[in-house]
Amino acid sequence: MNLSLGIVGLPNVGKSTLFETITKKQVSRENYPFCTIDPNIGVVAVPDERVDKLVELTHSAKKIYTTIEFVDIAGLVKGASQGEGLGNQFLANIRETDAIVYVLRCFKKSDIINTLGKIDPLLEKETLETELMLKDLETVDKRIQNVAKDAKSGQKEAILELKVLTKAQDLLQKGQSLFETEWSDDERKILHNYQLLTSKPRIYLLNGSKEEIDAQILSVFDKNQWSYFERSEKQGSAEQSKAGSYLIMDVAMELDAVNFTPDEREEIGLPRESELDVLIKTGYQLLNLITFLTTGPDETRAWTLKKGLKAPQAGGVIHSDFEQKFIKAETINWQKLLEAGGWSEAREKGWLRLEGKDYEVQDGDVIIIKHG
Repeated sequence: MNLSLGIVGLPNVGKSTLFETITKKQVSRENYPFCTIDPNIGVVAVPDERVDKLVELTHSAKKIYTTIEFVDIAGLVKGASQGEGLGNQFLANIRETDAIVYVLRCFKKSDIINTLGKIDPLLEKETLETELMLKDLETVDKRIQNVAKDAKSGQKEAILELKVLTKAQDLLQKGQSLFETEWSDDERKILHNYQLLTSKPRIYLLNGSKEEIDAQILSVFDKNQWSYFERSEKQGSAEQSKAGSYLIMDVAMELDAVNFTPDEREEIGLPRESELDVLIKTGYQLLNLITFLTTGPDETRAWTLKKGLKAPQAGGVIHSDFEQKFIKAETINWQKLLEAGGWSEAREKGWLRLEGKDYEVQDGDVIIIKHG
């Protein structure tokens, strides 16, 4: 599965600079090379030290990271839900993504035109969310009109759908995002059919240096969001957040340092890890995705899977036949495999586990699928 993040924001807030940073980010040819699918879509590899270390262990001929797709979406303006600016095209592009990155202007460069006339990331956030809510409300209203007739005739599925849509309508009319609301699994399945914009997870990217961001603004995000960037050392998980996550990133600085090594980054006062890499990891955690691995002489590869799925579904990610003809999975945590010194050593120590169809795959599992 390919994770897709949509980059949105008002004009001149740094979306294009962020996308340029992404497109210039180089990955080794033996990994997953950056490719441009379209002028505004880029795919990059997700950095993963587990892949690197397993390649060394099993002397793999090549390595393949999981990937993430970034979609650079045209600048939104007030009234987009009614077709202002690129309006409907903008909103249609967002509908196709898994999660949304809201780029909010915090930098104070006066030579870059500010369409708001002032630095106000909270107002930008409100404008973006309002336009998405208005578009969702339009979608929900139309669907309610259509499904109400079937519900009146007593169709059970229509009655349940109408109940869910009416709940969504009420929330949107109150200015509440659908992603922040508790939904049952059945309700989520119904909502998923419409790919509603405010039902998508979001990451707020505060574009600027920490020194440029007002403490009062940060207090609002700290109060309402879970910040992966600020609290990663506490071993938190982005799935703890109902509203989303926020990151502080000086996008222009990251563009200048896009090809720097960790040591070179430290020399100029930047964190060793690229903040773009943090953004990618946050997207994975926010969408409740995990990574399992396969490794051997031919290749070491990272695979993406929804958290909670079982071994046969992991096999299906590799090849559809593996799920249909699944027998068992030979499994070990990547660190235990490294500690053992290889597959044969792990078998001798009894560290390999034989798991059946009910085994829930864990992040960092190294798996060999046995199939008919």
